[in-house]
Parts: sequence; structure tokens; C-alpha cells
Amino acid sequence: MTQHVELIEMNGELLEGKGSYCLRSKKKTEGYQNKNKWLNQQFEKGLHYIQVLENQKQVGFIEYTDAEYSSRVVHADGYVVIHCLWVSAVGKGYGTRLLKRCLKDAEERGKKGVVVITNDQTSWTPSKDLFLQHHFQHIATALDNFELWVFPFHESNERPYFPDNWQERLTRFPHLTILRSFQCPYVDVATENIQLAAEKLGLQPALVDLQTREELMEKSPTPYGIFSVVYKGQLISFHRLTVHSVYKKLQKLMNNS
Repeated sequence: MTQHVELIEMNGELLEGKGSYCLRSKKKTEGYQNKNKWLNQQFEKGLHYIQVLENQKQVGFIEYTDAEYSSRVVHADGYVVIHCLWVSAVGKGYGTRLLKRCLKDAEERGKKGVVVITNDQTSWTPSKDLFLQHHFQHIATALDNFELWVFPFHESNERPYFPDNWQERLTRFPHLTILRSFQCPYVDVATENIQLAAEKLGLQPALVDLQTREELMEKSPTPYGIFSVVYKGQLISFHRLTVHSVYKKLQKLMNNS
């Protein structure tokens, strides 16, 4: 059977019809609806959200935007930042097609290059393998195995960089605190799992919704930016955990205090 493959750049109208990629099997959930609302807001700021369709079926996507509007905690003015790159139909070159589309767009718009943040501990960030294949350069590492990769269009361009005060940021939160934005639809269920585990231990987490780029850059205790759980000045998680895993982590910290 001949595969019909196309790359579709989403806008508000197309999003209304096809919907976003992640959590699309649960379109009535709050997380999915928050993601679509967030996308519509970010389209106005130039965000690009491109899906791969194979015989009209969604099989992958890339999301990227100018660093000045990014949900990642990195100083990268003049660069494009990739938020997400994911394909379900692997081995067909779809990831490469999406990445090349991003690189071409960024260069045509006169950007300095393209940046991505990876972390091997979770599938919530893109895998670094594809970026290694396409000659991205590893230029920085932050706490908990976050890595900063860059594809500069000119070697003379100033390189992006992470903030250097992660530990100081963590100490701002002695009480159980969830910091989040709605760039990812799974943030909603990730938050719920923290709240359920905390309730079993008699804890009431504070919830901080990061509304602006400035607030994200100032407060987020990780480069990932969109989800962080901190307790007693320690990072509990930056991605979704099961209720049981959260319970064990919190209980250990409570017993050590």
C-alpha cells in the first residue's frame, strides 16, 4: 500500500478540526483542552506546530518557537527553541523531515540557530539521538541530566546558555510546591498524582501557574520549565510520576527531616 505522507502546519482553524497530537484519544480532558487553548494563544506569537500525517493519520509532530517566547529556561535570544519532537511511526525518516523543516524555517527567518533541551531520564523531552545525527553541538549541562544542544548557523554567533542558580531556586521552596505551565497536556494528570500522594501524607501542595516567559525564567527550578515539583528545597520531579512513586519520595523526605 502506497503511503501518502504530508507535513501540515497547524493554525487555529486546523487545530479545531484535527486537534493537537498528544492526549488526542482523551479530547475531553482538562489537560488536552488546556493544551489547545495554549496553542491558540502561542500561534499569535509565532509558534510553529507541524504534524506528520500518514494516510491522514497523525503519526508525529514538532513544536518550536522563537526563544523570546519559549517555555524552556534558556537564554537564547535570536535562536529558535524546539519544545517537542515526537514520532510514533519510527524508522521512516519522519523525525528528520520535521527537524529539517524547523532548521530551514529558522535560517530563512534570519535566526542565529536552533536550540533543544534533552534529558535521558524521561520521554517528556526529545531524544538527543536525532540531534546528534544532524550535527547539533552539546554546549551545557544542568542539574538532573538536562543537556543543551545547539545548531548554530554561524560559528561566530553568541551561544545560548542556562542560568547558573538552580540550587538557589530550589531553596526558595521549603514547602511542597508545584510549578507548571500548560505547554504540555500531561501536566494536568501529573499535578493530580502529586496532589493525591500529598493528601495521603497530610500535605497541601502550593500550585504556581507560570503565566509569562519572564515568570518562567525567574522561578522555574529546572531548564524544562513546564513542570517542577519541589519539597524541602529538593526537586521531586520534572515529569509525571505515579501516585505511589510520589508518595515514596515525599515520605522519605518527611522521615529525614
